[in-house]
Amino acid sequence: MDAELFPRSRGETAPGAVHVPDWLEPARQSELLHACREWARPPAGLRTVRTPGGGTMTARQVCLGRHWYPYGYAPTAVDGDGAPVKPFPARLGHLARRAVTDALGAEAVPAEPYDIALINFYDADARMGMHRDADERSDAPVVSLSLGDTCLFRFGNPRTRTRPHTDVELRSGDLFVFGGPSRLAYHGVPKVHPGTAPPELGLAGRLNITLRVSGL
Repeated sequence: MDAELFPRSRGETAPGAVHVPDWLEPARQSELLHACREWARPPAGLRTVRTPGGGTMTARQVCLGRHWYPYGYAPTAVDGDGAPVKPFPARLGHLARRAVTDALGAEAVPAEPYDIALINFYDADARMGMHRDADERSDAPVVSLSLGDTCLFRFGNPRTRTRPHTDVELRSGDLFVFGGPSRLAYHGVPKVHPGTAPPELGLAGRLNITLRVSGL
């Protein structure tokens, strides 16, 4: 927003979990959106994720580096068209390391390179239930970047899907990093606010780019 009564400032949501508003400048947001549209094209493009119980996730997903499926990683889109997953771009790795430095400090940057991206697309009705990012063999911080519509992001604790949790508003360009004692905290997206994306971005919906170290 152009004129806020109380300008947003960075904050620690939980130990090791930091929200940095407006981290991505508008030009970088547009660049990432263009790249996401290319990555979403087949083969190994945007797909609907099916859960082991037979349900489907309402947020659709495309992966880079390795393909995530419940609950593991594979070199091909095993629950999609079976094609080899698209490579993880070096520029996303550099972006992830800068994000960790800015949010948690240089000492939190992992020795291993970032090598996986999970990109989720939320339309107006999409949600994400409380879950943990626990399929990696690395405890490196998770980097989350938001593009498009504003969402309500619920960040919990490592022990249970229920309270205590904190609700954070994530807007286009925001950064959220969680590592250390919060690396395995439950988190989710209970609501997306349609029509709140910056008009100049040209995106209807929300994209969340999550960068991780696989340890594989």
